[in-house]
Amino acid sequence: MPELSRFFGIIIYMYFKDHLPPHFHAVYQDEEAQIEIETGNILVGSLPNKQTRLVQAWVELHRDELKSNYEETQKDFGTLRKIKPLE
Repeated sequence: MPELSRFFGIIIYMYFKDHLPPHFHAVYQDEEAQIEIETGNILVGSLPNKQTRLVQAWVELHRDELKSNYEETQKDFGTLRKIKPLE
């Protein structure tokens, strides 16, 4: 699971050849959620409300980079790029 970013105890990562819709995974402590890139909504799982809002704010800032990384995960030899954390 390639890590893309880490901020405020939240770890963001993507799997290669993962299913649609385009999404990423966010982990905070013992909770995990799949977040849709286009909307920032949780598809599966859960995060605490505060961490959900932080992840959604981060998505708004980095949506294009997330889309590009998701496209790379669909390639046989894609290369993921780290994304700047929320500050």
